[in-house]
Amino acid sequence: MKIFLSILIVIIIAIDVYAFQGVKTLINSGNQRLIIFGYLITSVLTLTGIAVFLFTFRKGIGSATLFSNILFGIAFSIVLTKLIFIVFLFVEDSYRIVRFIGEKLFSRGEVSMESRRKFISQAGLIVAAIPFTSLIYGVLKGKYQYTVHNVKLSFPDLPEEFDGFKIVQLSDIHAGSFDSKSAVLEGISKVIEQKSDLILFTGDMVNNFAGEVEPYLEVFGSLSAPFGKYSTLGNHDYGHYVSWPSEDALNNNLQQLKDYQQTMGFEMLNNRSVIISKEGASICLAGVENWGKPPFPQYGDLDKTFENVADDKFTILMSHDPSHWSEQVQQYKKHIHLTLSGHTHGMQMGIEIPGFKWSPVKYRYPNWAGLYGDNNKFLYVNRGFGFIGFPGRAGIWPEITVLELKKA
Repeated sequence: MKIFLSILIVIIIAIDVYAFQGVKTLINSGNQRLIIFGYLITSVLTLTGIAVFLFTFRKGIGSATLFSNILFGIAFSIVLTKLIFIVFLFVEDSYRIVRFIGEKLFSRGEVSMESRRKFISQAGLIVAAIPFTSLIYGVLKGKYQYTVHNVKLSFPDLPEEFDGFKIVQLSDIHAGSFDSKSAVLEGISKVIEQKSDLILFTGDMVNNFAGEVEPYLEVFGSLSAPFGKYSTLGNHDYGHYVSWPSEDALNNNLQQLKDYQQTMGFEMLNNRSVIISKEGASICLAGVENWGKPPFPQYGDLDKTFENVADDKFTILMSHDPSHWSEQVQQYKKHIHLTLSGHTHGMQMGIEIPGFKWSPVKYRYPNWAGLYGDNNKFLYVNRGFGFIGFPGRAGIWPEITVLELKKA
């Protein structure tokens, strides 16, 4: 941790120093003190916010507060803004260096480095201000801007009795990151308003510690549906991202989380399946433990999950990581009609407007948010109910998914 912290501080200072080279071009005798003082404030806020975040992360259970989230959110926003700003400086510096070398090689006269141009710094600041504003909004409001996504899916082999069957999917709650119980309650109220037949949760109830969900047992326990509530595990639920005094402590934490899920009324489907019956007809609901590309754990076992399920049974699978769908589920011997995943959060930042959807996470996960399909097999990737790391959401809002099954 000390080595990581030292490297992080060096990187942040380097970003600060380089960015200041552009800021200096905007300084004149009239605003010199004001600009330098303002810039120093951003540097102090950045280092303080990161220090608070690291302390909060190490402290663990239920330690996120409104103050710590806002402080780190501002720090993160400042660093990202400066990174965007220095892209402009780097491009200009590259041009200046190339031009200087060229003139040095081919000019007979005296050559000096061209001065940095003021308008480049101004343009960089204007462009960087756009994501900065979005990120700050995401920290203050966006992280609780719960959005309902309604999706209708038609299947020719869906039992007629399930025509119009409504499923609410939640994912990636990350209870330890919340800083407003009242805001979470508003999100849960939206879930209740959907009057779904079935509620499914696709993993990452906590960041690391089972105790993170204790303040919210009653909140999530208030959810109910006629055909039940089911859940499975995500990569964070195992507690692998923190140090434990012993293997027993790690295992006890996981068992405690499973017990809490039962307390909230969720039946866990970890490498197993159940039959959902309605008016004499039935479909299969299954869930696997986390399966993701390395370095994420691969505990999901499709063979074990479906060992007693008929090949022609209509099937819905909960699998936290969407990469499982493309790597195993699509090619699996049993036809799995619908897979529900989460995990990506849409990176909690991006652009979603009618006809266009983009986030940097798409370069790591091709199936990163929304509906994907091939050969009558569908994957839906939920954008997440909570947040982790960056304590906000900009453009990619927390999601409540309502899936309605239709008979084709």
